[in-house]
Amino acid sequence: MDSGILALTATAASIGFIHTLIGPDHYLPFIAMSQARGWTARKTLIVTFLCGLGHVLSSVLLGLLGIGLGIAVSKVEGVESFRGNIAGWMLLAFGLAYFLWGLRRAVRNRPHSHLHEHPTGEHAHVHTHAGGHLHVHDAEKKKANITPWVLFTIFIFGPCEPLIPILMYPAAKHSLPGTVLVASVFAAATIGTMLAVVALAGAGMKLLPLWRLERYSHAAAGAVIFLCGFAIQVIGL
Repeated sequence: MDSGILALTATAASIGFIHTLIGPDHYLPFIAMSQARGWTARKTLIVTFLCGLGHVLSSVLLGLLGIGLGIAVSKVEGVESFRGNIAGWMLLAFGLAYFLWGLRRAVRNRPHSHLHEHPTGEHAHVHTHAGGHLHVHDAEKKKANITPWVLFTIFIFGPCEPLIPILMYPAAKHSLPGTVLVASVFAAATIGTMLAVVALAGAGMKLLPLWRLERYSHAAAGAVIFLCGFAIQVIGL
């Protein structure tokens, strides 16, 4: 193997790992939505994998198109920046909408009591309008859940900023197979890190007494997603 490609491959693995780890938008939305929607570990990892795949492949295809057509890397980076801007605003909008919906649901689901009178006396009956935990999630499972598709769409627009200028274009100077190899290693490192963080966080969350905050889980998930969009758009993370 060409020494240049070998070096770029090693760089791709390290950048894929670090780029994903320091970008909370790569894993926090899945962790938050998994807890709020009551997803199984298997479903959470499948959604994470598919979103990660769409996230990486969109940049890979754009990079290959730019290389094949001889488009300057600066122009391709401009397209990536535009896509990233769209993804950031989509995260903000979706997070805010989900937060408001979750907050409204939490308020409506506040436990309260009604006084019932009987010939033998009276008693207070405590309940919530949304029903018990099991009934809520059973009802949600029967409805079409578009949340994974929303996340997938957002991640399709989300670019892998370092992939094209730092890895693909330099690799293209050596060979096309080398370019594909470098992109594949970057994809594997990125998606693998996403899955590892989401799986570890999911296992850790099971050890916490989160049932006390269950009523606010949807609002919390929306707030997390909104903050991820805020970090991208305002902080430039």
